[in-house]
Order: sequence, then C-alpha cells, then structure tokens
Amino acid sequence: MARLLTGLSLGYFLVMLDTTIVTVALPALSSSLSDQQWISNGYTLTFAAFLLTAGALSDRFGARRVFFTGLTSFAALSLVSAFAFSPAVLIALRALLGVAGALLVPSSLSLIASAYPSAAARAKAMGVWAAVSGTGLVAGPLLGGLLTQAFGWRAIFVVNVPVALVALALSRSAPATPPKPRRVDLFGQVTAVVALSTLTYALVEGNFWLLPLPMIAAAAFVASQRRPGAMLPVSLLSRNLLAGAIVNFALSGVLFVLSLYFQETRGYSPSSTGLAFLPLTIPTAFNPIFTGRLVARIGPRIPAISGFVLMSAGTLLQAFTSWSVIALALLGFGVSLTIPSLLTAVVGSAPPELTGVAGGALNASRQTGAVLGVAILGAFSTATTALIVAAIVLLAGAFLFPVSYSRRQQETPC
Repeated sequence: MARLLTGLSLGYFLVMLDTTIVTVALPALSSSLSDQQWISNGYTLTFAAFLLTAGALSDRFGARRVFFTGLTSFAALSLVSAFAFSPAVLIALRALLGVAGALLVPSSLSLIASAYPSAAARAKAMGVWAAVSGTGLVAGPLLGGLLTQAFGWRAIFVVNVPVALVALALSRSAPATPPKPRRVDLFGQVTAVVALSTLTYALVEGNFWLLPLPMIAAAAFVASQRRPGAMLPVSLLSRNLLAGAIVNFALSGVLFVLSLYFQETRGYSPSSTGLAFLPLTIPTAFNPIFTGRLVARIGPRIPAISGFVLMSAGTLLQAFTSWSVIALALLGFGVSLTIPSLLTAVVGSAPPELTGVAGGALNASRQTGAVLGVAILGAFSTATTALIVAAIVLLAGAFLFPVSYSRRQQETPC
C-alpha cells in the first residue's frame, strides 16, 4: 500500500511541480511580462478548466485507466516541451500539459479513497499525498532556479520524465475501480473554458472591455449545472471551494511576484532566487503529514483557519520588512495546514460516487485562483502592493471556511 501511495503522490507531485517550476526561469524564457504571465498561466488555465471533466472521466472510465493515461501523456509532453523553439510554442505545449495534469488529480484522489475506506486512514493518506505533492508546488522555484542556472531552462521539463517513470512503476498495483455511468458535460466544459480563458486574456492583456464575455460564459456555466448529469453537481458547491481558490490565488501570485522581484530588483541569480524560497519549501515537506493526523482527530476547520492566518501574516511580513526567511516560513506552514484540511473536508463530505468530481472541483477552484493570482497580482506596479492585496484576500479566507463543519461529515466514508 505504501508503494501505491508513493506512486500516486509522485504523479500529483509532477502536476504541482509544473505550476511553479517555470516561475524562476521566466526571465530566461522571455523578457516580455505578457509572455511570462502566459507561460505561467497557460498550464494552470487548462489545468483548472479541464479538472471537472477529468473528474467525470475518472468516474466514467475508471480512475486507474485515467491516471495512467494522464501520467504517460504528461511525460511525453514534458519531453517535447524541452525542445520548444519559441514562447508561443512553449505556451501551447504548456496548455496541453495542463490537460494531461488535470487527468491525474481526481483519478489519484479516487484511487486513494478506494484504497483507504476508513475516514481516519484516508485522512492520514491524504496528508502524505498532500505532503509529497505540496512539496512539488513550492519546491518548483528552488528546483527550477538550480536547473536553469546549471543546465538551462530546457532542463526544467526534462526532469519530469524520470519522475513520471518512477510513478508509473510504483502505482502499477492501483486497484481497478469499476466505471460509473457518467456522461461528459460538453456544454459545461466549453463554457468553463471560455469563461476562464477570456477572463485571463482580459486581465493579462489589459483588454478590460472583454470582461462581459467571461461573465456571460460563467453565468451560462452556472445555469447549466442545475441539470441532471452536470459536471459540477450543485450538492458539491460549498465555501470550501472558494477557500481553495483563495489559497492558490495568493500562493501562485506571491510566487510569481517575488520571483521577478528577487531577480529584477534585488539582482538575485536564478539559483539564488530558488534558494530564497527554501523557507517556504521546508514546512510543506513534512507538516502536511502532521496536519493529516490532526484533521483526523479534530476535523479540518481549526487547522484551515490557522493556515489562512499564518499565510496572511507571512505575506504582510514580506511586504513591510526584509525578514524574508521568517515571512516565507510562515507562508509555508500556512499552506501545509490549509491544503490537507480542505482536501479532507471536500472529499470526505462527497457521496462515494462523486469522489472524483469532488476532488476535481476543489482542484479546479484552486487552479482558477492560481490563474487569477498571477494575472491580477502580477499586474500591480510594485511587489509591496501585490503582497498587501494577497494578505487581505488570505485573511478573508479564514472567515470563509465553514463554521458548521461537523464530525459526521469528517467520518463520511468515500
């Protein structure tokens, strides 16, 4: 069972790694701020837009099959990305990588739910899963900086291939989950893609006159989800999803802003910039395991709220002082408290037949927040302003987490 959990965690590790590994390499990839935002957001945009459909595919065709399809596609596309010859080609390949990554997340959550039917055991397993994958999210800048300076930016894509092969070998024992009859909501998928892509384009390119288009597409998406067989059943909607969006809005936006700030204002090299994020990386390498155990005992509400407060405090400290080590450590501990708590809350309260969709919904909301974080916080003229805005949003997240979360929900089997 430990081998399987390691393989599933490594698959999601790759997905999270690719959301941030390019961040430190952005100045080497292009000198254009617009190109930098699209290289970063091209991946997270399609990742977010296709997660819900990936959850439905996981339920319809079986989580094991979808997981292996996503993992092999991710490895192949990563290798091709290493040979991209222009920012435009790289943006397109990053978009395809996002689709492959989307297949991995809900399928791995469904496989964990099948392998760990007990609520307490599932919470601990998700703590391990979140620890490994969360390390990928925040280790991206460190690894990206070291690889870029030592071997050039192409190495940040080549490194995915051996990790994917190891994940494939370790997860061969994944249980064969029976397919569930679910149709793919094509209208919902199209409106979700249109809403998110046009919103991102309007924000990144400054074409605010386009904002009515994503608003119309979003309204059409919400209206369509009231039908039977929708990609996001109304029963799964909760404040937890908004809280998940806030976590990644701040985290991805802050990573983007600080990566450029460290290199362009402080004059750090790519490797020095990556090392500067080490205080953020270390807590996420071990603390989610303890968070999983804590959530199994007391529920997710207190750890989640504590995480939001720590993240807000760390971001404010970074905005007004030069104590980057302490500030980023607070941010790291906050992330490692919040994400496992949200995972347990969302998946643990979902009906057994919708665990894949529930996992996809949470991660879709998180990656939507990441896209908006890079687009919005990256548009501010100073890093200080962007950090203050992120801190305010994070503090709001502490109040959004449901107060009424019950022990009964925590013990709901998946």
